[in-house]
Amino acid sequence: MKITAALSGRGGDAPQLTELEQEEPRAGEMRIRLVATGICHTDLHEHPGRHSPQPIVLGHEGAGVVEKLGEGVTGFALGDHVILSGNSCGKCPSCLDNRPTYCDLAMPLCFGGKRLDGSTALCSDGAAIHSHFFGQSSFATHSIVPQRTAVKMDKDLPLEKLGPLGCGIITGAGGVIEALKVGYGDTIAIFGTGGVGLSAVMAARLVGARRIVAVDLDPVRLELAREFGATDCLPGDEDDLAAKIRGITGRGVDFTFNTTNVPSVHTLALDVLAMNGTAGFVAAPRGEWAPQMFGMLAGGKQLRGILGGDAHPGIFLPKLADYWRQGRFPFDRMISFYPFADISRAFADAHSGKAIKPVLLMETPE
Repeated sequence: MKITAALSGRGGDAPQLTELEQEEPRAGEMRIRLVATGICHTDLHEHPGRHSPQPIVLGHEGAGVVEKLGEGVTGFALGDHVILSGNSCGKCPSCLDNRPTYCDLAMPLCFGGKRLDGSTALCSDGAAIHSHFFGQSSFATHSIVPQRTAVKMDKDLPLEKLGPLGCGIITGAGGVIEALKVGYGDTIAIFGTGGVGLSAVMAARLVGARRIVAVDLDPVRLELAREFGATDCLPGDEDDLAAKIRGITGRGVDFTFNTTNVPSVHTLALDVLAMNGTAGFVAAPRGEWAPQMFGMLAGGKQLRGILGGDAHPGIFLPKLADYWRQGRFPFDRMISFYPFADISRAFADAHSGKAIKPVLLMETPE
């Protein structure tokens, strides 16, 4: 069938809308009619072609409606509302332990641009177009997805808002709740208050953290962090920032959560930890960086990489949606909506930071 998709690999600062041919879902797959798709920094980074082959349809925060089922699909029906998240094999030790973000095949399944058999779901004038980005390639009106990529949601939830839960928001919230296991009375410093960092702030408030320190260069985002539950907001360019963070508790914080790729911030995130503290990070340092190993040893500190918030989407995403329904996780306040045709403006606003979480609307909400 003919679909409209945003294609990367033809130059420019953003994907270009084009008509493509999409095949029918194969065994174990479904066709999803996309309602909305969030734009994540991974999409921005992959558009020029870093890890994935091109030309490719990106997009990995999709939300939509099940339109067709492939052979053998169970647990879904036509008309179901779903969020799309990352792909995984379902068979390796990590998948069997409900930690699919650490699937043995995560890289080829999410960044390979094709199925494991080498096929793609898209073509243009007979030439293959790479698909299945994170198991979805949701910068499109329709997507062919493996069953494991989809999470069924209640139909009374606003589907156009739900897409970002599948990557950026699960990374921040899951990082705090599932990976670091921040608990009641703990203290945490969060570096960077974009969509991932703000999700971490909301999650820290949910679990009852005693002090939640938000650090960023943008005063507007810091104010939003305060509204979301941060107890202390500090400009990232302040003098003696490490001393100020340690001084908030008198001994440093139990946890840090770093959403930036700035080497000096990675150093800071370790430096402000209390004894036996843990520094979680979701983005690798840009350029050369090495932790201060003696300081980690002497303080019993841990450095913890986190992918996808360590969370199982099928279990964790319905919880986040329910927290939103209860008024305890207002992630939708971060969203800025754009018509699909305005993807160039949405990419520009994401790059500049004007929009915290841009969401493309493939359909107009009813």
